[in-house]
Amino acid sequence: MTSIIWFREDLRLSDQAALRAAADEGPVIPVYVLDDGSPGHWKMGAAQRWWLHHSLRSLAADLDEKGSRLILLRGEASVKVGALADKLGIERVHALEHFEPWWRKQQDKLSDRLELCLHQGKLLMPPGTVTTNSGDPYKIFTPFWKSLQQVLPPGEPQRTPQRLEAPDEWPDSDRLDDWKLLPESPNWAEGFDAWTPGEAAARRAVRDFADRVADYDDGRNLPSEDLTSQLSPHLHMGEVSPAYVWHSVAANRQWQTVETFLSELAWRDFCSQTITMFPDYGDEHGRDQFEKMDWTDTSSGEGREHLQAWQQGRTGYPIVDAGMRQLWHIGWMHNRVRMIAAQFLIKHLLIDWREGERWFWDTLVDADYGNNSQNWQWSAGAGIDSHPFHRMMNPKTQSPKWEAAGYIREWVPELAALSDKDIHVPWEAGEDALDAAGITLGKEYPEPVVEHQAARERALSTYRKAKG
Repeated sequence: MTSIIWFREDLRLSDQAALRAAADEGPVIPVYVLDDGSPGHWKMGAAQRWWLHHSLRSLAADLDEKGSRLILLRGEASVKVGALADKLGIERVHALEHFEPWWRKQQDKLSDRLELCLHQGKLLMPPGTVTTNSGDPYKIFTPFWKSLQQVLPPGEPQRTPQRLEAPDEWPDSDRLDDWKLLPESPNWAEGFDAWTPGEAAARRAVRDFADRVADYDDGRNLPSEDLTSQLSPHLHMGEVSPAYVWHSVAANRQWQTVETFLSELAWRDFCSQTITMFPDYGDEHGRDQFEKMDWTDTSSGEGREHLQAWQQGRTGYPIVDAGMRQLWHIGWMHNRVRMIAAQFLIKHLLIDWREGERWFWDTLVDADYGNNSQNWQWSAGAGIDSHPFHRMMNPKTQSPKWEAAGYIREWVPELAALSDKDIHVPWEAGEDALDAAGITLGKEYPEPVVEHQAARERALSTYRKAKG
């Protein structure tokens, strides 16, 4: 029996339960549908589209080696897959289950017209696997993680099928290049060559990180060091399964050396559970008092200027600017710096967290709806599990605390000649130090757009008013 496997952000052949099930039944037609309509304003951002292009090319080559090919279609996914199935007389479609609200709707629509077999593999465990004593989903990560550990590890990863049986006739397919997923004029993605998308590269990255995971707990907060996993884009696009990552990292290692990283892997599960409970979490505050927040108007004037300064890495706060420039250059930002940059936008500039969330959605190669929404709500204090609003990350102290001098020199090179002490707060360096470094604030590097203490007082006052 010929069946369809419907790919989405699960672009791999190994540990791919949907592919394995389809292959066991007979001929397989692998299909990817570029659906920009169903997500609405959450359609895939520009940086993700760059990654998608290369990941699809890699997947197509991998399928070719198995005697198969990738069929590309564009439009509403349930309509396109359903129409293809009708045309070919296919009754069954296999797919990994996805939990974003638009994918859940598409799954429901497709299952109304044919047999849709949904398999697990997007997460360590599907949402709802663990619940509170009252049977409700967890809303706080720490007890969720403790409970999840009782049902882990996930099952051993499945091997890739040796061969995929081809149908008697292949349907028509779009050409990948015709989708124009890559930027052209201008080509802002030149720095993205820091990445290699695709399943083979993802598995190499996992093996490389597994060799140095012991340094992760201490080093993950140090942006000047290359000690994070940098697996998030591969995980987001599904080039490796979280089960493969878990077993590769945890194999033959002491729990205390890997627990911190594995808890970060479980954070993805927690975020997916959150969006199954609250599908509009990317647009709506998790806490009602934030509906009354008097956010800065960014449509014009100073508010617009401040938002653009943040986006462009020109705030005058080096750690923030370094992160924002790294983001623009390679489509990724160190996680500690993400938190600092996010809180700066929200609490120093008093700009609605959703402005930052949407910027990250367009510029991050790893922009995931659940993670992105959860992380921004956490930073704002607006989420069901969040950092209290009154606790503000001070970039003046966060930068030296996490030894960010080298990171700043890489991404804000106009400050490179400053000492490790002065580079975090150049406006406090003194004229002699600035002159020696050839820096005039307001010229080579901007003066701070806001003063920390004044911004803190404004943010707390605004929050108190919102709370009533």
